Amino acid sequence: MILSLVPRRPVVPKELTHGPFTVAEAQRAGLARWHLEGASWRRLTPGVYAWAGLSETPALELEAVRLRKPAWAAFSGRTAAWLHGLDVAPSGPIEMILRRAEVDECEVVMRRGFRTTSLLRTLFDLSRQQSLVEAVVVADIALHGGLVHHTELSDWITRRAGRKGIRAARRVLELAETGAESPMETRLRMLLVLNGLPRPEVQVTLRDEAGSFLGRPDLYYRGCLLGLEYDGETHRVSRVEDNRRQNRLLMAGIRLLRFTAGDVLRRPDSVLAQVRGMLLKR
Repeated sequence: MILSLVPRRPVVPKELTHGPFTVAEAQRAGLARWHLEGASWRRLTPGVYAWAGLSETPALELEAVRLRKPAWAAFSGRTAAWLHGLDVAPSGPIEMILRRAEVDECEVVMRRGFRTTSLLRTLFDLSRQQSLVEAVVVADIALHGGLVHHTELSDWITRRAGRKGIRAARRVLELAETGAESPMETRLRMLLVLNGLPRPEVQVTLRDEAGSFLGRPDLYYRGCLLGLEYDGETHRVSRVEDNRRQNRLLMAGIRLLRFTAGDVLRRPDSVLAQVRGMLLKR
């Protein structure tokens, strides 16, 4: 007689299918350590696992990290910026403040279920940790999204005069713009300003003498009648309307320069030369 061996169905306690868990939690649910080596489970960090049926998301990764840290720890830096809803990549090293003395409780909030540095504290930390350009990029996103106001950020910085890194925070505040509508637009503006060119206005609505709408260039030098635009993915979709708008501006005597991400990031000298040349021809 031949006996057929039916494989044993994996034991998957329901309480362990909702998010990351520790080995101790698995044992309380009736699993032994060797159970976690099966295909039903995925090791996230040392001592922390998740059911294999869960999608790999940033929130899952953050919860796995949180389980291994002290209860008072708070996510910070770019991780906190993502938790606040800013359009920054959550990938890369997860940033946390692990020492109680490094953050006041008044600077900690709950976002997406995680203890996180407040947005004001987050922007302050990023001004110290990142390059000036990237710190301004994040500040512009927060200001444009209405998540924080310029005066609110200014008051927060003023109340912390003498704190380490406050000079960098003041510089970011000085250069940040509420009207900036994209990170690459900010990087284009910063390229100009940090290389000695005049600071352009941001997102200026232009009309002719009859009040008809002409256009709204990303950056504008009013005294020189020069507009600058960053051409991203949205411009490829709306190319026909962009061309019509450019024609209206040119017919009104307003010159226009258009740049791509490749221009700003890989050919900055060419961008500067073109803008400088146009400003000299006013």
